[in-house]
Amino acid sequence: MSAPLLAVERITKAFGDLRAVDGLSFDVRRGEVFGFLGPNGAGKTTTLRMIMDITRPDSGTVTFEGRPGLDRRRVGYLPEERGLFEDAGVLDTLAYLGVLRGMSSTDARAAGRRWLERLALADRARSRVNQLSKGNQQKVQIAGAILHEPDLAVLDEPFSGLDPLNQELVVRLVGELRAAGHAVLLSAHQLGLVEGLCDRFLLIARGRPVLQGTLREIRRDAARGADQVLVATLRPAAPAGNGADGAATLERMWPGQSRRVRTLPDGALELELSLPHDADVGPLLGELAERFRIERVTMRELSLHEIYVRAVGGEADEGQAGAGAPARAEGTHV
Repeated sequence: MSAPLLAVERITKAFGDLRAVDGLSFDVRRGEVFGFLGPNGAGKTTTLRMIMDITRPDSGTVTFEGRPGLDRRRVGYLPEERGLFEDAGVLDTLAYLGVLRGMSSTDARAAGRRWLERLALADRARSRVNQLSKGNQQKVQIAGAILHEPDLAVLDEPFSGLDPLNQELVVRLVGELRAAGHAVLLSAHQLGLVEGLCDRFLLIARGRPVLQGTLREIRRDAARGADQVLVATLRPAAPAGNGADGAATLERMWPGQSRRVRTLPDGALELELSLPHDADVGPLLGELAERFRIERVTMRELSLHEIYVRAVGGEADEGQAGAGAPARAEGTHV
């Protein structure tokens, strides 16, 4: 295994009495997309700002290719907050950002034009940034973070403000960066998009690691023996039955098993029941068939959303309680 491009070793950061980041360690390798996840107030943005040397850690180290500090010409950064000059022209903005990252003015303008074409914004090259929609401003900011083809792209909430089509565009762009051998450190809340995009994940809560590894590894660790889900669409077997009675029946069955029951718009019930991977579902389906008409049954693995909720759901509220003060002090979210 090659040495990591970025290594974060036991970094901590406190704002007054609140420890926003508490002994966090991870690494990012070339040619991978690393998902950095956690609830609001967990310390994600503070961590990314320490990586970018915007905020200094109280302790711990951040190294790039084994050396302290970052070569900003080789790193691209998309902050969570909007960071564009609103009165500047769109192409001028991209050219300026390219020059800041070591490109010549000619190369930066040429790259800016290519990116505007790619993002369907070529006709807005002479517009001012504040004449664009929030989604288009986000696309410009994403282009500004990667137009110099950085070895490492640090992207904080890249999908923010984007419609589904443009979210898919960003997914493709991130995939292209990985295919070209670049590394991407990605923080996002759109778990459905992130699940199929990232090679490894780190879930944090209250500034500390909760789960880390590939999707298979974090699914195993979060499942605690129940790593698959039975999904059944049901209707009460008796004609006089009703959805409310059926839901209550399902809630009483199989004590101790994690389940979710909801009523669908057409009146059917949907049961999601967590099971061990080696569970014998035959007897379970037999019990269901005694009380319900089974319309559909599928088995699936835990989704990233379910892993996230299991792993950090219990800590999210506590972690957000004190997040406001440091967010104001830093001018961003922790």
